[in-house]
Amino acid sequence: MLNAVWVAVIAAAFCWAVLVAAAVYVLVKLARLINQTSAAVTGLRESSDAVIERAHATLDATAGQLSRTDEITASMDQVAGNMAELTGRVTQFAPLAKLAAAQAGSRFARVSALVYGVRHAAELRSAGPGGRPPGPSRPPLRGEAGRAIEGGGRR
Repeated sequence: MLNAVWVAVIAAAFCWAVLVAAAVYVLVKLARLINQTSAAVTGLRESSDAVIERAHATLDATAGQLSRTDEITASMDQVAGNMAELTGRVTQFAPLAKLAAAQAGSRFARVSALVYGVRHAAELRSAGPGGRPPGPSRPPLRGEAGRAIEGGGRR
């Protein structure tokens, strides 16, 4: 026969067994969760390493572009300085250039006028009393009806 102590011991052992089984179940589930978490962390670490490598490559390319931009800026500063110096020199020689252009232009105009006058006088002299040189110097123009227009009439 069972007395009350044995019933209490059996009930306590049964409760102890249920609690141990529940603890084992929770620990198994916790172990699976920890394994999945560690796998997710490993994947994140690998992907973050790839992202960091790409970020470093981008930063290196940006640094290269910035150094090229600095070189271009320095070159542009040098060009601006050279242009300022050239502008100063051109400004100094501008009155002299205007004088030389005026002199050359007037000499050229005088020489070309003289050549034109001599040529025109020679043509008039060879033309004789009618005032026109012998033979046409250009083909006659044709009018609307197909006849020759003389003396620069309308077409």
